Amino acid sequence: MKKIQYYRSLERMYGRFRRLYPDGADQCLRRLEMMLGRYGLDGESDATPYRWSHEDAFLITYGDTLRSEGEKPLTTLHGFLNKYVKDVFNTVHILPFFPYSSDDGFSVIDYRKVNPALGTWNDIKAISTGFRLMGDLVINHVSRHSQWFRDYASGLMPEKHYFIEADPADDLSAVVRPRSRPLLTPVHTRDGLRHLWTTFSDDQIDLDFSNPDVLFEFLDILMVYIDRGMRVIRLDAVAFMWKKPGTSCIHLPETHEVVKLIRDFVELIAPETTIITETNVPHDENISYFGGGDEAHMVYQFPLPPLLLHAILTGNSRYLTRWAAGLSDAEIPEGCTFFNFTASHDGIGVRPLEGLIPENELQQLIENVRRRGGEISTRTTENGEEKPYELNITYFDALSDPDSDDEESDIDRFLCSQAIALALKGVPAVYIHSLLGTGNDVRAVERTGRARSINRSRLGADETEKELQDHDSRRCRVFRRYKRLLHCRTQHPAFHPDGAQSVPELGNEVFAIERTSPGGEETVLCLANLSGEPVSVTLPENFGSGPWRDVITGKLQKQPASSFTLRPYRPVWLLQ
Repeated sequence: MKKIQYYRSLERMYGRFRRLYPDGADQCLRRLEMMLGRYGLDGESDATPYRWSHEDAFLITYGDTLRSEGEKPLTTLHGFLNKYVKDVFNTVHILPFFPYSSDDGFSVIDYRKVNPALGTWNDIKAISTGFRLMGDLVINHVSRHSQWFRDYASGLMPEKHYFIEADPADDLSAVVRPRSRPLLTPVHTRDGLRHLWTTFSDDQIDLDFSNPDVLFEFLDILMVYIDRGMRVIRLDAVAFMWKKPGTSCIHLPETHEVVKLIRDFVELIAPETTIITETNVPHDENISYFGGGDEAHMVYQFPLPPLLLHAILTGNSRYLTRWAAGLSDAEIPEGCTFFNFTASHDGIGVRPLEGLIPENELQQLIENVRRRGGEISTRTTENGEEKPYELNITYFDALSDPDSDDEESDIDRFLCSQAIALALKGVPAVYIHSLLGTGNDVRAVERTGRARSINRSRLGADETEKELQDHDSRRCRVFRRYKRLLHCRTQHPAFHPDGAQSVPELGNEVFAIERTSPGGEETVLCLANLSGEPVSVTLPENFGSGPWRDVITGKLQKQPASSFTLRPYRPVWLLQ
């Protein structure tokens, strides 16, 4: 049976090669079989696909977010993970840990090496023994300081054909731009001046996937990553990877075909591997990367961070409720789910808000972020217009009150947002600076000149540990309460990613979702008061009047009660 599945996978991949490289499909298949043989893969693996549960949670961090003098950062990180969070996170996403030249790791110089300033492959493998390890395949572009680019500039093969040359006179106005920088960058080569495609920056040179040599480089890199312990692969900026002048150059059919081929490939060599696509775009475009259940296993839930922020800052759940109620199970193929997050190393994208909130309310959200010390990054549209692309701010400070010194209220507001995110259908992912309650790093922005640095603080490990032991510190108060939420979630199968979700409307001040375990054994009603005032809540009729227990606090309501008062920014998870 395994052999049959193996040859079916090869046949499926051959079909994809034919669609991507019609004249070279046979050669691609032979090349694939040689690669598999070289690594000793013959379809006899006993591994099975990974199945997530309510016990899954991801921690997102840079390899050097925590620093300790005299110790490699990956060693410091491993110690922190084991000491503080292994009881609530089973997966850790270490952001690019390779040698790089810019963008805090996303301009990779060498995909097959670990940045020696962080540690070694042995450190990575050590972490992968205690956690599922998620890593980035930075697939759209490579550093101009890479050997690939140097060989291209020197006219060496095969790298001479790894990049996309274009004429500045070409009409590229239809290309969707995620940045305001020029799309083409002039470079000097042995053959003279050339203009190369650079979607993100002049240090990040786009790769040409219409050349199968480039695809096979990345298939080989995938083999290295999986061999070194990665079991979750994040395809960074994947939406832009295939270019055709005269088109938008985003979400092209060939791009989806490559993602499907990568899915086929990992199912062939390591079926326990999970593929996640990172596509910061409106909802319908984002979920297209589920394919028919044959593409990404997970997609980022990009509308969630800005919608949730808007809801709490306005004290109004209307748009958040409408969006959540519209999330249909029919959108999620079997074996797929959402990757729910509120913060990451990047800013809070606002493109996913398109069509979800009115333009005047988006402008008010932008103003609220500015008032809280945040920055606004822009992109250039096909009409040459500058439009907001992302909000650069920590999620904690985004929910703070700039007109008040009441830190406890800021913490309540922030943790209310996190309780909502943890309750939603999907697998939760928590950025380490959210877990630690980190504020805006304004000095980092001044030092680097990059808006995204505001949410990429590097912390002293000893100082951070002291704060976590100080029960009066903000960091400790956020950390302990956040871990409590995570613990509660892991105890209740109602939060299983494959479980049902319904969204009752209980008034604009309250956001409500009802989660039920896949087998129907358990239902939890999650409520959150988004306002700064107490709110009287009447429970849905189907939930009944009690008795019920709030699993967050453990409080038991013994007497029947169909309504109660919810304190400001208070979340409750009610279990009957």
